[in-house]
Amino acid sequence: MQNLAGKTLIVLLSGGLDSMVCAGLAREAGARIVALTIDYNQRHRVELESAARIADYVGAAEHIVLPLDLRRFGGSALTADIDVPKDGVPEVEGGGDVPITYVPARNLIFLSLTLGLAEARQAQDIVIGVNALDYSGYPDCRPEFIAGFEDLARLATRDGDKGVDFKIHAPLQHMTKADIAAEAARLGMDAGMSWSCYDPAPNHQHCGLCDSCRLRSKGFADAGLVDPTRYAAEV
Repeated sequence: MQNLAGKTLIVLLSGGLDSMVCAGLAREAGARIVALTIDYNQRHRVELESAARIADYVGAAEHIVLPLDLRRFGGSALTADIDVPKDGVPEVEGGGDVPITYVPARNLIFLSLTLGLAEARQAQDIVIGVNALDYSGYPDCRPEFIAGFEDLARLATRDGDKGVDFKIHAPLQHMTKADIAAEAARLGMDAGMSWSCYDPAPNHQHCGLCDSCRLRSKGFADAGLVDPTRYAAEV
């Protein structure tokens, strides 16, 4: 990410590994960090604790935890009484189905809220940890979505009417999970602060079997790094 010294940057901070690395990159770029975490009543609510740890670690000037009960909508294994798949990372290339862990329009909803915060804080830079390579086939992680939202931001806001050019930074867009794990190490960040599991096991352990756990574990292995994650089951 380019030099953002002194500029306010809104970090969409879930508490996962990807958003942790984005927060670390924001700190490295010298930005004044305003972190936004959405408490959407997700199954893996333990990630909210991780978000708080990460915000404190990177010295966020402000950390807002915004409640938004997406369980009222349902439609996902993360927001409804639907089992989280544990049989491996789904194949999504070539027209495969979007997995049941997709939360309908989540990143569109979250970026809209983040944009509102950016305008309220007179900021024009937003960072989100979407990734189009080692991901689970979510349509709202694609580069086309990020580019489209930048266009929308100019059309949907008062500041856009005044010529403010909002920038959605997606520094992990074309990284593998191994690249992301290595970037966390380069930044000197303890990846154990982050949370990835969709279906937490007792005693604050990752289940080890959901697609998010599998991708996380493989990323550390491919990067040749020790995985600090506590898994309930062998990945």
